[in-house]
Amino acid sequence: MATPLIIDTDTAQDDCVALLVALLDPEADLRAITMVAGNVGFDQQVRNAFMTLDVAGRLGEVPVYLGCRGPLVREWVSAENVHGDGSGGLDMDLSGLATESEHAVDTLVRMAAENPGELSIVAIGPLTNIAMALAKDPSFVDNVKSLYVMGGSNNGRGNITAAAEFNFYVDPEAAKAVFAAGFDVTVVPWDPLTLRRAVFDQGRLERIAALGTPLATFFTRVCAATLEFDRKVGIDGTTHPDSLTAALLLRPELVRKVTPYHVDVETAGELTRGYSAMSWGVHGLEPNARVVEEIDAEGFYEYLVTMLSRPTEPNRPIRGL
Repeated sequence: MATPLIIDTDTAQDDCVALLVALLDPEADLRAITMVAGNVGFDQQVRNAFMTLDVAGRLGEVPVYLGCRGPLVREWVSAENVHGDGSGGLDMDLSGLATESEHAVDTLVRMAAENPGELSIVAIGPLTNIAMALAKDPSFVDNVKSLYVMGGSNNGRGNITAAAEFNFYVDPEAAKAVFAAGFDVTVVPWDPLTLRRAVFDQGRLERIAALGTPLATFFTRVCAATLEFDRKVGIDGTTHPDSLTAALLLRPELVRKVTPYHVDVETAGELTRGYSAMSWGVHGLEPNARVVEEIDAEGFYEYLVTMLSRPTEPNRPIRGL
């Protein structure tokens, strides 16, 4: 039976690849895409989501809901310096396409209540929508089967500050509330997991580009700006934490090691805003999350190659593809 899920996203670069995973893997039953403020301008994120649906040949099949356009209490911070527009300059005609009228937070609450204990959420942006859904309906935490979070670092380096990973930095209050709530949480951290196991070097990228499918060309274009940025900061390839998070939900055999931790997020520190403190069991704290520490890196790469090899037909022309 396919896994029913929602992807909560700030669609840019690898978020697009994560959506492709949920759209194309036969193990996935993607019920909705919910949008949260994060990587790039909100309207651009929506455009990127529609383009991803389009290149997968599934435009009009999965509803898109608009969520929180800013963090709970802070000013929005973007990652446009990393991702550009998040789509590599691709564009399409959006005429006749519309997002749903229901707010994404209401959608999360409603769908979880309609399917108690069955629905998984893959949260690959700031956790604002998830925290708001929890505040609106405390039973939300019990209705959600599992929450897969791309965020934080396992007591390691950040990617927006020395201390913080972007998603937790943008809305640390939301992240802190989510980890305190009692969800069944699996965390896919930036450091060390992404930096060691989900970076595609030049050889791997050339193999994908040579596939020649619309999906492979889309992948190459949306990852181009991030690749350029990553190389400038000493990362030899493109980073894929979001698609990894979706893949680990659908393909748990890719997980090699997962460890229970008590995860908390710093909200008050001047230098450590968004820092994820992950206690490994010696501090008298009860675990509230499972943190993935090791994966089958080659298996994950081959999984994406197989997906990107599929000969899809975009529903509409995508300019630049």
